[in-house]
Amino acid sequence: GVHCSRAAIGRNHGNELLHRTSGATRQHSFDMAIIGGGIVGLASSRELILRHPNLTFTLLEKEKELALHQTGHNSGVIHSGIYYTPGSLKAQLCVRGATLTYQYCQKKGVPYKRCGKLIVAVEREEIPRLKALYERGQMNNVQDLRLIDAKAIREKEPYCRGIMALDSPNTGIVDWQLVALTYGKDFQEVGGTVITDFEASDIKVAAESPAGSAEGLKYPIIIKSSQGKEVRCRFVLTCGGLYSDRLSEISGCSSEPRIVPFRGDYLVLKPEKNYLVRGNIYPVPNPRFPFLGFHFTPRMDGSVWLGPNAVLAFKREGYKLFDFDTQDFINAVSYRGLQRLVMKNIVYGMEEIYRGVFTSAQVFKFQDKIYFKA
Repeated sequence: GVHCSRAAIGRNHGNELLHRTSGATRQHSFDMAIIGGGIVGLASSRELILRHPNLTFTLLEKEKELALHQTGHNSGVIHSGIYYTPGSLKAQLCVRGATLTYQYCQKKGVPYKRCGKLIVAVEREEIPRLKALYERGQMNNVQDLRLIDAKAIREKEPYCRGIMALDSPNTGIVDWQLVALTYGKDFQEVGGTVITDFEASDIKVAAESPAGSAEGLKYPIIIKSSQGKEVRCRFVLTCGGLYSDRLSEISGCSSEPRIVPFRGDYLVLKPEKNYLVRGNIYPVPNPRFPFLGFHFTPRMDGSVWLGPNAVLAFKREGYKLFDFDTQDFINAVSYRGLQRLVMKNIVYGMEEIYRGVFTSAQVFKFQDKIYFKA
């Protein structure tokens, strides 16, 4: 029996690793500004300041804390690079990124677990797809991949049933929010400035030197916040996550492709059932859908998550079922790309919405489809 409760996704470490300036700073001109305090913005800021130590850098974040959104709302998996098209940049970055992540966490003392992952075939018709994944992983140079039989599956996961599995021992788990905050600490320790509570609402190039300025047009880019504050810089890099398209638009670039948010809901195994899962357990993905399917994910806090589903979110940074924003909703449903996706997968989409509302239906999906014999 799989007994579940609804997951409370996301964690806030309190950003205790960092010191921040809210809304403004004594220094308001920098060589470069990075907009967005998630893991992409923090990693980019860290790397840029390490490569260019003679330049001045600031990171601007709209929330009062860093890494609150996608960085703090994910399953925490360190993927090994199995699924991606061989030779693609995504495949290369995932494989190399996994290696660098383990090295960085080891160096900085960030907790992680290299707990491995099984992609499990439970039906014979899944075996050709599983073998194709193995070949793809080999072409991507994923470390130590192997195909294993039912006996070897039980040796790694005693309560998991399957006829064949792809074993990826280099897959792991980590708290990505903690990783991101550690990037931010590195950034500050070498002179970077973090400004929170600064929501970029306008980006423009100054037409002339500000009155009384001795610097002329040395810092020609003006970034204005929704509260009327300003930061000037020579270069700007936007890493806005779910608002990337809107930041692109206010910087004078295209808003396409448009961001359409999907939310994934997870369930959590009751603590007394955590013994059922040792590592990540995934199904063989269905090529009809751009998702990896319902899977079991152990977490750094010892819990085990089950999911996710994939449902259209009515708010870009809405993590609850009934979170709603009118502008976000209209932007999403008016987008032709979403309309085509919905028409192509209408039945699947309605099933996902139903399971998102009724937890019992999501539990039944697990019990009916995958893996366990206790």
